[in-house]
Amino acid sequence: MKAAQPRSTCPISFMLDIFGDRWTLLVMRDLLLNGKRSFSEFLASDEGVATNILTDRLEMLVDRGVIVKDVSPDNKSKFLYYPTARGVDLIPVLCEITLWAEKYSPAGASKAFTGPLKKQRQQTIAKLKKKFG
Repeated sequence: MKAAQPRSTCPISFMLDIFGDRWTLLVMRDLLLNGKRSFSEFLASDEGVATNILTDRLEMLVDRGVIVKDVSPDNKSKFLYYPTARGVDLIPVLCEITLWAEKYSPAGASKAFTGPLKKQRQQTIAKLKKKFG
């Protein structure tokens, strides 16, 4: 996949070039916050992403250096995905988005996640990041 040319030098525009669709942040949410690693695990998410879209987003994230793709040690025909340091740096962003959504979304958010995040934000973020080295 060829990397797209940035539309401008604006940091928000750069971020949107990578994460500005309805699926990419959900893939990162599942990887970073829900511990999903395989294509089938991502596919099983509640939002119901199509296989071709998921394939495209995973390839784009690999190409952009946000995640890496490795052969599963248990099954050589299966791939697992892991965040790079660039990907791990999204954890605080996803946490802030989650808190914003809890505040404004009619559906709210999981109190099991947002409770500790509200009480000990920095410690919770550090704990999430530590999972990835």
